[in-house]
Amino acid sequence: MSKTKLQVGILFGGCSEEHPISLKSAQEIARNLDADTYEPHFIGITRDGAWKLCEGPATDWEQHAHRPAVLSPDRGVRGLLVLDEGKYETISLDVVLPVLHGRLGEDGAIQGLLELSGIPYVGCDVQSSALGMDKSLAYLVAASAGVATPEFRTVAAGEAMDTRRLTYPVFVKPARSGSSFGVSKVANAEELAAALDVARRYDTKVLVEEAVVGSEVGCAVLGAGTDLTVGEVDRIALSHGFFRIHQEDTPEAGSDNSTPIVPADIAPESRARVQEAAKAVYRALGCSGLARVDLFLKDDGQIVLNEINTFPGMTSYSRYPRMMAAAGIPLSEVIDRLVTGALARSLTSTEHADA
Repeated sequence: MSKTKLQVGILFGGCSEEHPISLKSAQEIARNLDADTYEPHFIGITRDGAWKLCEGPATDWEQHAHRPAVLSPDRGVRGLLVLDEGKYETISLDVVLPVLHGRLGEDGAIQGLLELSGIPYVGCDVQSSALGMDKSLAYLVAASAGVATPEFRTVAAGEAMDTRRLTYPVFVKPARSGSSFGVSKVANAEELAAALDVARRYDTKVLVEEAVVGSEVGCAVLGAGTDLTVGEVDRIALSHGFFRIHQEDTPEAGSDNSTPIVPADIAPESRARVQEAAKAVYRALGCSGLARVDLFLKDDGQIVLNEINTFPGMTSYSRYPRMMAAAGIPLSEVIDRLVTGALARSLTSTEHADA
């Protein structure tokens, strides 16, 4: 008797500047999806926000004819509505992997639609996604949990800033944008205005924060509540400048100024404290499913939060799958655990609603 496959919706693309990264993440997930367990349904979202049912996340997927498809917000349907010549058919889904990065992918927007749909989904919920996406809010929550953060200020749209009160260098970054898009390192007051303009291309809310001196380290986290698994800690070795992930023309070939070292070449006690700090941030924000927590390890041993990514990159060169693989957990197993966790969370939510 053949096993019934789980019907899995895989969303990729999206409207953010991280559209091409999402495509690469979906390609890697597709390569590592167990064909005996899952029946994938790929939904590509164009940069303009059009949803299309397609064969897979091929690089040229948008150049082919695809039927429009959307998630039904009606919990009685729990799946896709696929449009075809004025009619529609439904495809039931057991779970959704929202392989979307940045704005409208990690900020709670797609998670809200999935909550309305009633379909179990992988990753953080609406609240934790929104908190994690806004660096200033994530800092406040992390600080309340006892994790150090950089000194920072937020600058609203059109707001002037007293440059005399800053100690340089500082980093200027969009408060709610993914990767390192719009980030500048500012050495003096004369450079600040231009850096603010760059950051405002991506967000109206801008963060100006101290430049923390220390090693850039990261930790991959998987699970929910007290049942958390962490990957090996990595360290980003910089030759010059600052870490600007996904800014290269061909990131698969490596970066011109950074090399990831995993397992990180740091003392065992530092490794353990980095992992504990990552779990503390993860729990404080209410994360579930997965996240990558980026931190600084200072020379005096202090650990400072950099940022949290609630759906980190899953590309062939991404840090999250590399850290998990170094801990003995291949991407195929990560996917299995994520799907199992999403289904368990949905079942628990249903039981609470029925109580």
